[in-house]
Amino acid sequence: MDRKTPLFWAANRGHEAVVMLLLEKGAELESKDDYGETPISRAAHRGHEAVVMLLLEKGAELESKTCIGQTPLHSASRYGNVDVVKLLLEKGANAAATDYNGRTPLQLALEYKKTEVVKLLS
Repeated sequence: MDRKTPLFWAANRGHEAVVMLLLEKGAELESKDDYGETPISRAAHRGHEAVVMLLLEKGAELESKTCIGQTPLHSASRYGNVDVVKLLLEKGANAAATDYNGRTPLQLALEYKKTEVVKLLS
């Protein structure tokens, strides 16, 4: 069963105005898909800084974990989304958080050769 909500898809596509509208209409901020991803983790994955900021302002969980234990910072780091990594760190994201395989955001950035993120996290 696919549990991706309209809010998930709006965050995934970076549609800030749609995200705002859905939240105003009562969309569930922390809804999870089949992989445990929330709208903020998906926005971080895709590099949508404005959407990540909006979701945080509305109370999204900074340290939400996917089914493999990855936080939004893990996702942003793995995909080299420097501006999102900066934002998450400024908001207090735990750079030492480990996923269920023991990997930190820095280790993912190293593994996927995201040199700008490596510099930020080192």
